[in-house]
Amino acid sequence: MGKGTLLNLDCAPKNPIVLAHGLLGFDELHLAGPRLPGVHYWRGIAEAMRKNGIEVITTHVPPSSSIEERAERLSSDIEAKAGGKSVNIIAGLDSRYMISRLKPANVNVKSLATIASPHRGSAFADYLFKQIGPTRLPRLYNALNSLHVPTGAFSQLTRHYMEDEFNPKTPDREGVRYFSYGASVDPAIWSAFHRSHLIVSEEEGPNDGLVSVASSKWGDYRGTLVNVSHLDLINWTNRLRWLVWEMTGNKRNFNAIAFYLDIGDMLADEGL
Repeated sequence: MGKGTLLNLDCAPKNPIVLAHGLLGFDELHLAGPRLPGVHYWRGIAEAMRKNGIEVITTHVPPSSSIEERAERLSSDIEAKAGGKSVNIIAGLDSRYMISRLKPANVNVKSLATIASPHRGSAFADYLFKQIGPTRLPRLYNALNSLHVPTGAFSQLTRHYMEDEFNPKTPDREGVRYFSYGASVDPAIWSAFHRSHLIVSEEEGPNDGLVSVASSKWGDYRGTLVNVSHLDLINWTNRLRWLVWEMTGNKRNFNAIAFYLDIGDMLADEGL
């Protein structure tokens, strides 16, 4: 897959698109108090979709709770906001669990598109747990819990958990279309993803700094975004970085807003 360009959709999907954030994500974050404008997780993406005639629902789940807890909250949030309409979801593991195992009666899911979701876990998660060690892990969890930071999600990112526990118990649901996308990047040595990318590369091959292309594949795999990091995927790339990049004669290789509009176009083409 490539960079994508901004487009005006010929027709929007028949059903609303639910944007559900991933681990450590949020809907809207108020860093300077509730009276000032908040920081949106889906910065620019939801607005662009709406301008192109797509009905968009954004949801909020606990940032680091277990998949089970997040799926329960996701189900309640969609039910409250969709008004009985069928939906297409852009999300990850929480949605797979909700669709397959919760089967909420009042949430009719037509499709699920996942983007660089660790369907088979991540070697970087394995590495972190090995580095922390079984002795220090309870102390770390206690410290996070004392700060009111749930810890249920972290161990569920390991390859063992996903391959041996989650996937066998979470089959795809008949009647729901599953699409997936992956990403790969070759980060610079000063990148925050440099170390994690090396670790995942050695174990799993091409990756976006956290999740491998192989782990991203689920259902109808629609392609790999090249030279795109995990943060690029939600339009959170440092704008200064792009400015410097373009001043040196290079072109931006990825436009997150255009990518999500492309997904909307794909869903419309599929009659969803």
